[in-house]
Amino acid sequence: MIASQIALVYGAYLVAIASPGPSNMAIMTTAMRDGRRPALALAAGVITGSMVWAVLAATGISAMLAAWAQALFVIKIMGGLYLLYLAVRAGRSALRPASAIAIAGPGRPVAAYRRLYRQGVLMHLGNPKAVLAWIAIMSLGLRGDAPAGLLPAIIGGCGLLGILVFGGYAVVFSTAPMIALYGRLRRGIEGGLCALFAAAGLTLITSDR
Repeated sequence: MIASQIALVYGAYLVAIASPGPSNMAIMTTAMRDGRRPALALAAGVITGSMVWAVLAATGISAMLAAWAQALFVIKIMGGLYLLYLAVRAGRSALRPASAIAIAGPGRPVAAYRRLYRQGVLMHLGNPKAVLAWIAIMSLGLRGDAPAGLLPAIIGGCGLLGILVFGGYAVVFSTAPMIALYGRLRRGIEGGLCALFAAAGLTLITSDR
């Protein structure tokens, strides 16, 4: 029974994080544009944000946030505005001439890892759906008679899955063929990222839930 509960939780979390979304697209684009290490820094921020919500869900704080409509509203608005800010940045990058873009490669200056890490954290913490998702995940795995070791297994296992998925995107999309693809399709990729961020941000700001 415990094994089936954990498997259900892992499956739900894997589907949630592997599905296309702003975080995954940002990691892919960063990997193709800036290289593996910057993409891994961004991925680390996304994983950190997810684990923060996991701990809050485990302690019941996120359930209180979900019940307090004003708190979720503030998170939703702030998250939406941040996504719109990222959309503007992506749009400006798409409009820049190719000569002004430094594609990842030897001799490129080291990216601002702290900024990328912070971006990943803020993208995830600014998404109120992550609160509700973790509440659902915890409700799937935790029951009244759950053993003491089940909660660490859920958080630790989901954390490992996050590392494998988000880190995997960073590694796969930082390969030479992907970087070459970005060089050819830079405007379309950055423009698509701009549209994705804008749509996600506007959805957060205008949605009723």
